[in-house]
Amino acid sequence: MKRYFMAGLGIVLALSLGAIFYGAWLNERGEYQITRRMEERRLTLHGAKASTRRISPRLTVHAVNLFSNDMADAVALVDGRIVEGLAPKGTFVRRGDVIFTLENENIPLQRQEAESNILRAQAELKRAENNYNRYQILKASDAASAQQFDEAEAAYFSAQSSLSVAEAKAAQLGVQESRQQVVAPIDGKVLVLYRQQGAYVQAGTSLALVGDFRFLYFSAPVADEDARYLTIGQEAELVFQSKDFKKVYGTDYAAGNLGSQQTFIATIAQITPPLNEPAAMRNILWQVDNRSGLLEPQTYGGVSFQSKRSHNAMAVPLSAMTDSSNTAVFVAKDDGTIERRTVRTGTNDGSYIEVLSGLSEGEIVVTSGMEGLADGVHAEIILDESEAGATEGGAAK
Repeated sequence: MKRYFMAGLGIVLALSLGAIFYGAWLNERGEYQITRRMEERRLTLHGAKASTRRISPRLTVHAVNLFSNDMADAVALVDGRIVEGLAPKGTFVRRGDVIFTLENENIPLQRQEAESNILRAQAELKRAENNYNRYQILKASDAASAQQFDEAEAAYFSAQSSLSVAEAKAAQLGVQESRQQVVAPIDGKVLVLYRQQGAYVQAGTSLALVGDFRFLYFSAPVADEDARYLTIGQEAELVFQSKDFKKVYGTDYAAGNLGSQQTFIATIAQITPPLNEPAAMRNILWQVDNRSGLLEPQTYGGVSFQSKRSHNAMAVPLSAMTDSSNTAVFVAKDDGTIERRTVRTGTNDGSYIEVLSGLSEGEIVVTSGMEGLADGVHAEIILDESEAGATEGGAAK
């Protein structure tokens, strides 16, 4: 009985060991087959050739701060109360146009007093002149002493001086009276009204901001590799992509408002430092043609500007870049696999990007399905429709 038990136990152990080894063999074989299938897997991807084409540099900035070189405050030059506002916000004014009218109650009274003083001084001058002329005759006939003549002459000159002072005081009050009209210091639009009708203000108070906004300015830092294609006077098309750009339509505008599709012409006014000096970054000052009146001196977000001038460059689609820094692409190799390659890029036009090094003309880069790609993956590359021709063999179709 014991013998049969031991024989059965041995059979069970043998079967168990056999099952374990068989399972291990199946697992190893499965992993091998999976690995082999992965190695033999062939992806279908889209691609494009590196080729020479015309590039119109396009730059995008997160925000631009537009400002005017011609902005000034209209300032009250006398104390007074605002009795009338003649230029509402947004009104275009010429230099010297009246924006506000003030009223200083003391000035009319002072003018009346000054006019009375002039009349009194004129009468005194006439009396002193007659007395002076009389003493001149008397002195000539030795009928008056030299002292009497000198006193009459001094009184005459003093009366002349008193009249001049009275007239100067009246003229000064006339200037003060004219200053009750607050005028525009420059040609431009009234952007801000700091005070309203009825307010009492003191001399030196700013009442309105006036600016010529037909041309606005902003500056933007640019890498030297992008700046080398820019020159002073060069024009670019400026596009505001922000949804915040939605100024209302108006009949006083020279152009309709197209919202985020509205474009403006920007001209390079200054490059600092100049291109003939070495620098990693340069500051570009742009002048924006705003004669349509749609822009205001403020900060706008999401702005791109594309140069109207183009240059030849070896380029690939922007979609070929594997990272936001535009430093790497996947390249199709002759053996039907792909490899990740580091490249140095330059400017772009929004669709294609200039490749300065790392690629040769005619090489094929992957433009789709970047996620999960790695060196050595087998791939069949289908050239984009815009690319002419096809490579031979398994690398492209």
